[in-house]
Amino acid sequence: MTPEATLDVLLDVPVTLSVELGSCQMPMREVLQLKAGSVVQLEKPADGPVEVLVNRKLIARGQVVVVDDRFGIKITELVNGAQR
Repeated sequence: MTPEATLDVLLDVPVTLSVELGSCQMPMREVLQLKAGSVVQLEKPADGPVEVLVNRKLIARGQVVVVDDRFGIKITELVNGAQR
């Protein structure tokens, strides 16, 4: 089997792509007090890059954009294997 044929087998394998906007730590007491309308402050600046993950592995960074009333991600940096 050629390397190209081997890669073709993988091209249709489903993966989970997620975008991490930010995170924070808070005591469970505060988590239990969250309700509709609560605001949780994240540890990233509002204009900072978001992280794009495939199966929980960092592959890129980007900026949040709005396209036709939907959120999207504009990729600004691809992460190489050494940076993961």
